Amino acid sequence: MISRRKVIKSISAIPFLGFLGASGISTAAAMTGLYPMDVKKTSIKRDYFKELGVRTFINAAGTYTALTASLMPKEVIESIHYASHHYVSLDELQEKVGARIASMLRCEDALVSSGAFSAIVYATAASMTGKDQEKIKQLPDDLRGIKDEIIIQKAHRFGYDRAVRNCGGKLVEVETKQDLENAVNEKTAMMFFFNDANNRGKIKDKEFVELGKKHNIPTFNDCAADVPPVENLWKYTGMGFDMVAFSGGKGLEGPQSAGLLLGRKDLIEAARLNMPPRANLGRGMKVNKEEVLAMLIALELFLERDHEKQWEIWENEIRYIQQSVADIRGITTEMYVPEIANHVPSLRIVFDNSITRHSPREIKEALVKGKPSIEVANATENALHLTTWMMDKGEEKIVARRLAEELRE
Repeated sequence: MISRRKVIKSISAIPFLGFLGASGISTAAAMTGLYPMDVKKTSIKRDYFKELGVRTFINAAGTYTALTASLMPKEVIESIHYASHHYVSLDELQEKVGARIASMLRCEDALVSSGAFSAIVYATAASMTGKDQEKIKQLPDDLRGIKDEIIIQKAHRFGYDRAVRNCGGKLVEVETKQDLENAVNEKTAMMFFFNDANNRGKIKDKEFVELGKKHNIPTFNDCAADVPPVENLWKYTGMGFDMVAFSGGKGLEGPQSAGLLLGRKDLIEAARLNMPPRANLGRGMKVNKEEVLAMLIALELFLERDHEKQWEIWENEIRYIQQSVADIRGITTEMYVPEIANHVPSLRIVFDNSITRHSPREIKEALVKGKPSIEVANATENALHLTTWMMDKGEEKIVARRLAEELRE
């Protein structure tokens, strides 16, 4: 893991961190190195979700979109409240925030998108149209005179590559370096890389970038769930990828409906031309002023965080849960860290089904239905997976107690 001293040193020359201090919004609380988890809970007079009959739960699963990803720190909420009381030009805000994010993350330019999916849409559209206003108007159904082929490794195909097809782009599958060389032609607009599949594809990230440079084709890397570690925010643009996307509402703890597109200035400028407020392909993926500003503040907080200390806390919380079930017959546990996406300390609880009364799936269901309700990451035939990554302080003790109760029943 990168040290906190190195992170602070890398951003110490940036004069705009905490730039909203004059308006009462400060990042000073984060300078202690950690987000105080309890500040996410504010004094609210109405229990809106209870009124609606909507279940709330302890998140032992992680940053799953279906489970509403992460909770925003107090300073991010304050920035949303601040922005809600002012009118600004959306284009100007995007441009100024993008420039500041680019300075923070060591890239040429950046924009705030409505999630990582829309960042893929904008990256694809930018590669297909450039800054040509007529071509921008043609997407997605009139592709005359437009490069519309996007090269992707077969092992990198996944559900969200639909974003390419939303632009009218055609995915061209390859497996080997030679396949890719043969696929390149005058219709090739972009080369698409899914970072989590790096070890599954035959063409690794660095070689993929080199091939893009060789053929003068923009390369894009989808790193939506790949923070932490913090250094990933500049690793892949530094490697040479022309555009890189991150989710804003996962590890960065910004608005769930926000994301980041980082990269080459001319391509980011072209991407902006495909965004609202213009009536174009991206009109339905509008990012409001509150989300744009909140994404910047979330990023400030994340960079100021003591990442080594936070990692230690997560490991200690996992160990606490491990110890709570260590004496249960038929159960073994293992702490592990996913290699790329969701790269945080996690717990695998393995069941000896010949001994245990209940299956992992039955335990998962019992945790969801219990009080308090608890969501875990996954349940297979013989294992239960969870993480403390998205828990508030002290919730690991509740999870440990509830888990032990269900397993001992």
